[in-house]
Amino acid sequence: MEIRRDDPTAPYVADLLAHHLEELRSVMAERAFALDATGLSAATVTFWTAWQDDILRGFGALKELDHTHGEVKSMRAAPAARGTGVGRALLSHIVAEARRRGYVHLSLETGTAALHAPAISLYRSAGFVSCAPFADYEASPHNQFMRLDLTD
Repeated sequence: MEIRRDDPTAPYVADLLAHHLEELRSVMAERAFALDATGLSAATVTFWTAWQDDILRGFGALKELDHTHGEVKSMRAAPAARGTGVGRALLSHIVAEARRRGYVHLSLETGTAALHAPAISLYRSAGFVSCAPFADYEASPHNQFMRLDLTD
């Protein structure tokens, strides 16, 4: 698996990103906080794609909230790549980058619907624990918040 820094507006990302946004909005409505290509292109966001045999297998991003705090954004494995370790590889890459940057905390917001269960399991297995809303988020029945302490 190759993970590379990439452009979220690239044509080869468009279909998977559209699928990601559509699926989240179908279960979370206005509480779907996933970023579109414009949001993923912001100066505070670093975007990566995961490739295997020249096939896009997934993407993920890291948003800098401040110089000590990052946020995992838009983690997605392609439907054909679910259960193959793509999500774990991307998350490991993002956590390593957050540590390299010297962040103290890495947070994320995710959903509560059944389709989020594999991601929640992945995050918990990586050491993320439930936390209060952070940044501009507000709690709702559709979302939950997690944090990883990077100081150890």
